[in-house]
Amino acid sequence: MNLKEIKELIVLMNENELMELEVERDGMKIRLRKSASGKIETITEECAMPKIAQVASSEQKNSEPLKPEQNLAAIKAPMVGTFYRSANPESKPYAEIGQAVEIGQVVCIIEAMKLMNEIKSEVKGKIVEILVENARSVEYGQALFMIDPM
Repeated sequence: MNLKEIKELIVLMNENELMELEVERDGMKIRLRKSASGKIETITEECAMPKIAQVASSEQKNSEPLKPEQNLAAIKAPMVGTFYRSANPESKPYAEIGQAVEIGQVVCIIEAMKLMNEIKSEVKGKIVEILVENARSVEYGQALFMIDPM
């Protein structure tokens, strides 16, 4: 990761009012954290295998790949955090496979820095796949759901 890419990440943090951002790419992990005073701290480390590649390889083992000819849309994580399918463990999930969703409908929650952020569908359609297990960490831009648009 070069300096230009790091600067782009800082701009992304400021535009989205993020306090922390962690990215893994090409065996390198970088964490940017904004202090209360607004200064950004950078932590880098080398990884044996990027986390995204590990998640992708485990997902490929656990699920059938979707047919490439399907015109599916993804609902992606707008932030780094912990993915929850329901408001609390006793509640039913916001979204299930086969369920129709409307634009603006809450499909999950991502907890980031002790704040619960409702994630809403930007697509009208039917959920055909849920790509993340409940209470798992998600990365910025990671696909959470696959939707067959209507």
